[in-house]
Amino acid sequence: MTRGDAGATMETVLLTSPQYPELLRRTDDPPPLIYVRGELRPDEVAVAVVGSRRATPAGMVMAERLAAGLAWHGVTVVSGLARGIDAVAHRAALLAGGRTIAVLGSGLDVVYPPEHGALLEAIAARGCVISEFPPGTPPRRGHFPRRNRIIAGLALGVVVVEGDERSGTLSTVAHALRYGREVMAVPGGVLNPLSRAPNALIRDGAALVETAEDVLGVLRLPLRPTPAAAEADPSVPPGPAAAVWAALAGEPVHIDQVAARTGLSPSEVAAVLLDMELQGLVRQYPGKQFLRVLPPGPRRSAGPSRS
Repeated sequence: MTRGDAGATMETVLLTSPQYPELLRRTDDPPPLIYVRGELRPDEVAVAVVGSRRATPAGMVMAERLAAGLAWHGVTVVSGLARGIDAVAHRAALLAGGRTIAVLGSGLDVVYPPEHGALLEAIAARGCVISEFPPGTPPRRGHFPRRNRIIAGLALGVVVVEGDERSGTLSTVAHALRYGREVMAVPGGVLNPLSRAPNALIRDGAALVETAEDVLGVLRLPLRPTPAAAEADPSVPPGPAAAVWAALAGEPVHIDQVAARTGLSPSEVAAVLLDMELQGLVRQYPGKQFLRVLPPGPRRSAGPSRS
């Protein structure tokens, strides 16, 4: 936990103010006032992307793809600045050139987790940061369920990427259901403990989503026309690179498995993977595991940042 210097740029927005977010105002327990840094847009279209703090590589890539896709289609991404899925969703929305809102469980001048100070500043500059807690309030355990109701209240729907059966993400879902919001979930492998929450939500009737376009379809929101170049796979030259790209679909893959799947030598695979990593097309994780990251789109920057 660190103390920031947000006081000079903070605003207080009352429930009665025309600047107060309209969706949040319509809930049954809106905070009577919120503290805000950045630009608050009372009528903006927003979707929450939430999930585990202990996200897997595959979960982080899914969060990146969803958040970047939503941002490209003009939808604001809401999350809670936590480690894992939250941080990835915020960063991906910013990298895609979109807006994101972070809702805190502390005062706006208290950065938690402490390593997200730079991320918080970027969000305040390109979106906004919100809290119902006065400046100086530390992050306490009981604050996060209250924060989660604001995340749900700001959004038309909530997308759960990963979480176990006791995940705090489920409190966001409970608030969303109470407010009549759409609940969506990304399915996961049955051997992954962090698939239990989203898989259970799908069994209970949540919409199964795998892309930003799926989310927009559930919410009946229009698709922004996308240039043809953005719809295609990356421009991977034929030969070894194409074979490696095909071998990296789905879950993280060990470099030895890539070699086995492609028939290439380990040195050839290593050279191709290094080139793809430099292009921002793949990401390496501990243990020489590799996974595709954000596909190229209209605003794809150099590869997405680590959370």
